[in-house]
Amino acid sequence: MATLEIREPDQAKVESFSDRMMDIINGASMALMISVGHRTGLFDTMAGMSPATSHEIAARAHLNERYVREWLAAMVVGRIMDYNPEHKSYSLPIEHAALLTRDATPDNMAAFTQYVSVLGGVEDEIVHCFKHGGGVPYSSYERFHEVMAEDSGQTVLGALLDQILPLVPGLTEELHKGIEVLDVGCGSGRALNLMARTFPRSQFCGYDISEQALEAGRAEAEARDLDNIRFETRDVSRMDEANRFDLITAFDAIHDQAEPDRVLSGIANALRPDGTFLMQDITASTYLENNLDHPAAAFLYTISCMHCMTVSLAEGGAGLGTMWGEEKAREMLREAGFAEVEVRKLSHDFQNCYYICTRDAALH
Repeated sequence: MATLEIREPDQAKVESFSDRMMDIINGASMALMISVGHRTGLFDTMAGMSPATSHEIAARAHLNERYVREWLAAMVVGRIMDYNPEHKSYSLPIEHAALLTRDATPDNMAAFTQYVSVLGGVEDEIVHCFKHGGGVPYSSYERFHEVMAEDSGQTVLGALLDQILPLVPGLTEELHKGIEVLDVGCGSGRALNLMARTFPRSQFCGYDISEQALEAGRAEAEARDLDNIRFETRDVSRMDEANRFDLITAFDAIHDQAEPDRVLSGIANALRPDGTFLMQDITASTYLENNLDHPAAAFLYTISCMHCMTVSLAEGGAGLGTMWGEEKAREMLREAGFAEVEVRKLSHDFQNCYYICTRDAALH
């Protein structure tokens, strides 16, 4: 019988990994503090200020000075802010403001740090799932739709009219003339409301399972006095329309469905013969080994484990996960009845790709 050789750990590798672990802990801590800075508006406040004391910054931001001072300390040691010990003043470098303020949209990376605290809020439930299976339902996530809407506002909303819709030849012209549009998994409906007010001759409909998110969409539509849009609480895996819509969109919504195969089949069936399905989803490969150099792979696999995969499993679903990848997406689109699938990318958005899909003639 062969004996197992017991090897002593390489101390240099141990020390190197120890350093990396400290980087991870410090980085996670900074993510929480950056999220706080984003939500309180501190980055936006400081971007327009000369070097100032904690009292001056707190007064300008209308916040409690003691909390602001401790937050500033974290920003300084995290090399986010500059600090002058002689004057006890703090400043936000313009190069950092270019990635941390709302004015920097779509490059505001501070908005994405909010996911860390949102996902941390369900850690206990995720650990329970590791031990017992099942999943964590949408209802467990506080602020998720709010954060997702802000995320979508950066990647989708600003590019929707000038870059995303033009990916489909002639679509903008058809929308101006007047067509029927459905957004599947519309969330709070920011993209749909933007299209509804831009193309008043077209009719828009949004389906989502979250009544809370839909209420936000309805409120915006009412505030803007839009009469060409409606929102419905629907389980999109049970769509039964046929030949109804000229355009169906899904923005980052398919991979966390309980039954994504049924959703895609329902979408194909609901399209008119010459209609288009425009799907935004994560740029990734189905195969782990192809994602090793993906700049946001660790972030996206974490989002998958702690949200997209688990909310699907909570409904007894497929649990595809965020990183289902282009290969799996193409396979499922073909099986759903889409004969032609073109994948496009936009220069401003490394994280997403856009699938332009047309129905198989046999479905007509």
